[in-house]
Amino acid sequence: MRFALCALFAATTLATVPLHAQATESSISNQIGKLRSLSDADRPAATRKAAAEIDSLPAGLPRVKLADALVHLSTEGDPGRQTLQAVADTLASALAANPLPPGKTGNPAMPYADLAKLARYEHVTTTLADPNLTKATETLVANDAEIEKIDFTLKDLSGKKVTLSELRGKVVMVNFWATWCPPCRKEMPALDNIATHLASHNVVVLAIDDEDSFKIAKMLMGTTYHPTVLLDTGGKVAKQFHVDGIPKTFVFNAEGKLAAQSIDERTQNQFLAMLAQAGVK
Repeated sequence: MRFALCALFAATTLATVPLHAQATESSISNQIGKLRSLSDADRPAATRKAAAEIDSLPAGLPRVKLADALVHLSTEGDPGRQTLQAVADTLASALAANPLPPGKTGNPAMPYADLAKLARYEHVTTTLADPNLTKATETLVANDAEIEKIDFTLKDLSGKKVTLSELRGKVVMVNFWATWCPPCRKEMPALDNIATHLASHNVVVLAIDDEDSFKIAKMLMGTTYHPTVLLDTGGKVAKQFHVDGIPKTFVFNAEGKLAAQSIDERTQNQFLAMLAQAGVK
């Protein structure tokens, strides 16, 4: 009798203990959608949590899409090496479980390109053995070789022409941005500080936007933004640089060699690390 009562009590107690809710595609999508609203201090842990929950999903295209969406947000700012590696591992695992065919053009699907960018530009590691990832990496290498040879002439907001090759001898940051882009606006103070305080170190910051000059001028009205804003009508220069998302920053050293580039929004410390690769101490 006593045993039966104890068993009944135990069963009743267990029944009242709430179980952790199982992560779903919808709940994870909601988490990802809220990442930008979090503070810089809270965002890395939330990103890793989302990555772990994506890992718990069954293999399939939805898992790959969620992992890729998380990648796009994880490169905004500096979430730390641990977070970037976790996100890369999650995408690699999703692709290993559900490989994607090439797109209509024959190029690897976007998730492979995104994983290749993480490995090449954020220096994470991946063990994914897939010819699509190999091809995506080879494409990045070829694009970088093309970018290093680019020259352009664009006008600033006052109509003055600026030619990249004429800045040889200086370290040049080429930043692609737009007024409508929240991560672009977030990194503008860091770019402004660099343009202001490192001009004496022969550092030049070119901020390239394909929008209407009046829209840009309206946004900058009343500010003292020191980077040279250039107008890329039709986005022709952005296409030459293979820019497929903004913000995006390239650093050329004094000899005109491509020294570093970002995938996304950078913090001031990250920009300084990029400049260090171009010889700026």
